[in-house]
Amino acid sequence: MFSPGQEEHCGPTKEPVKYGELVVLGYNGSLPSGDRGRRRSRFALYKRAKANGVKPSTVHILNNPQASKAVNCKGQHSISYTLSRNQTVVVEYSHDKDTDMFQIGRSTESPIDFVVTDTVSGGGDSEDTPITQSTISRFACRVVCERNPPYTARIYAAGFDSSKNIFLGEKAAKWKNPDGQMDGLTTNGVLVMHPRGGFTEESKPGVWREISVCGDVYTLRETRSAQTRGKLVDSESNVLQDGSLVDLCGATLLWRTAEGLFHTPTQKHLEALRQELNAARPQCPVGLNTLAFPSMQRCSRAVPSVALQEDKQPWAYLACGHVHGYHDWGHRSEREPNAQRECPMCRTVGPYVPLWLGCEPAFYVDTGAPTHAFVPCGHVCSEKSARYWSEIPLPHGTHAFHAACPFCATQLDFTQGCSKLIFQGPVD
Repeated sequence: MFSPGQEEHCGPTKEPVKYGELVVLGYNGSLPSGDRGRRRSRFALYKRAKANGVKPSTVHILNNPQASKAVNCKGQHSISYTLSRNQTVVVEYSHDKDTDMFQIGRSTESPIDFVVTDTVSGGGDSEDTPITQSTISRFACRVVCERNPPYTARIYAAGFDSSKNIFLGEKAAKWKNPDGQMDGLTTNGVLVMHPRGGFTEESKPGVWREISVCGDVYTLRETRSAQTRGKLVDSESNVLQDGSLVDLCGATLLWRTAEGLFHTPTQKHLEALRQELNAARPQCPVGLNTLAFPSMQRCSRAVPSVALQEDKQPWAYLACGHVHGYHDWGHRSEREPNAQRECPMCRTVGPYVPLWLGCEPAFYVDTGAPTHAFVPCGHVCSEKSARYWSEIPLPHGTHAFHAACPFCATQLDFTQGCSKLIFQGPVD
């Protein structure tokens, strides 16, 4: 989960200090092609053996590009703000012994700790799905964690490249604050939403904001890449809370604190819930055959639209929630055979899909039984988790927002985000 030397062990038997985890929405426990190196569905941030944080120090106002290069050649971190062809402000950053820095972006270069690529809706793999042009920045953002309790984590737009520089060109939104300090926004921006009430059963969605390069909070721009910034929101900060969402315009990450993860259901707990569900021997009310949810391993790798039609695989009519085994009748459309099917129990017409358990524990707001399915993908989780995600408008593309299943990123039905499942028990 972390590279050698990244973590600090405080003694021979003590666990390394964990700041938290970033989990990419749209993956049910792992990437479809498997988690490898810095490209994975979740990334744990541990206290480093040696601090690598930086803080602003010297400011240079330069009148020609050559002078800018001279400043940036010192192997020192810096942020360059190009105001015009003849003027660049370079803010040098010096070592900060009290913080650890983690960088996230699309680039596979060494400064990036967590490589994130565009999430494909429906649980597909972005490696196999051609994306014409990624909207995720190569050096998208950085998370800075304090090395001492309470290990506060803060997020900033943009990451330092291989030359230890962040470069905001002429067209980037940038400005001078009243205190004289420069600040700016990245092309497609880094958006953050802090949930109201933490990440619990009582959580409610918060308001999406944009984070600047220096960590200030702004209202959203008119469009994602507009050159005019939003309004400064003084009352809010860039401190990540348990359940904060970070959107990089192409992928959305969930931040879970170490303490928050302690109260989250484990894989073992989710497996116990699956076994309990199967032990009740739910039956298909038509075929009367016993149904069983597939193993967690199969669920995590499954793409709902290409489910194997096994005898025991539970399917559901999502408009009404009646759970069945697979059968091949009741079609209302030849083009999309499962999009509109008539339930034989109640005659309700709606999508008919295979059910898969949500097995990424970080997405659960409680430890409740898996009773609800997202519409139209069929991922199953607890009622409170399903209702929470159904209410969150996630950024989509460069201007739209819509609710989506956290396990596969499928856009949820506008009128019915989730459906309560109705199981039939054994008749014997």
